[in-house]
Amino acid sequence: MRLENKVALITGANSGIGKAIAERFLAEGAKVAINYLPGKPNEADTLAQIAAYGDNALAVGGDVSKREDVEHCFAQAVAKFGRIDIAVNNAGIEIKKPFVDVTDHELELVLKINLFGAFYVHQSAARQIISQGGGGRLINISSVHEDIPFPQFTPYCISKGGMRMMMRNIAMELAPNKITVNNIAPGAIATPINQSVLDDPEAVKNALSEIPWGRFGKPEEVASVALFLASDEAEYVTGSTYYVDGGLTQQVTLY
Repeated sequence: MRLENKVALITGANSGIGKAIAERFLAEGAKVAINYLPGKPNEADTLAQIAAYGDNALAVGGDVSKREDVEHCFAQAVAKFGRIDIAVNNAGIEIKKPFVDVTDHELELVLKINLFGAFYVHQSAARQIISQGGGGRLINISSVHEDIPFPQFTPYCISKGGMRMMMRNIAMELAPNKITVNNIAPGAIATPINQSVLDDPEAVKNALSEIPWGRFGKPEEVASVALFLASDEAEYVTGSTYYVDGGLTQQVTLY
């Protein structure tokens, strides 16, 4: 049990990669606060799903783009489990649109969720971990597009590029507190955010042509890297991005 006696808070953890990470952490002995966005039509199903994980899981509803929501999520987790050892920033959105047509609202929406949300999550986690002592782990679910361009997704790329620099900077600041900070950069993963691509045979063909491994990744494969970074085995690992992309980044940067 690689995370026994550890407490994690994971944002956007009711589906896709976040859900896979929550399930893996629970299987490895962690207590997990599972953040989800309240007010959605499937909220009752989400709460039932989290309740089914048992006493080691806690549902914490909140919008990560709002500092007060994030701080409330952490307060609930600490009230239930007594501490925070691991924070995984996973919640995120993307909007496909030509750069010249992106509105201020769309830019602000993506940045508030993807970048401001990550800042709020990691600042809240760091404050709690420093106050309780003992060190901890901060993990961002970033994207290969923190490094490679993605035409028609400029706000998304801005948010992930900013996340990369934030990670590197706070890794240096928080090292004296024994808090590691790392990014995981998934490539093409079979999750709900990519459903429109998965439903389009031509889009799938085009995507696979850029992936040397020849298939989409699985959320569980991202969760395996998150488990390592959250574990005691990764104590000397900080300030880096770990690509889970079947070689996509290397393929693209060759040209």
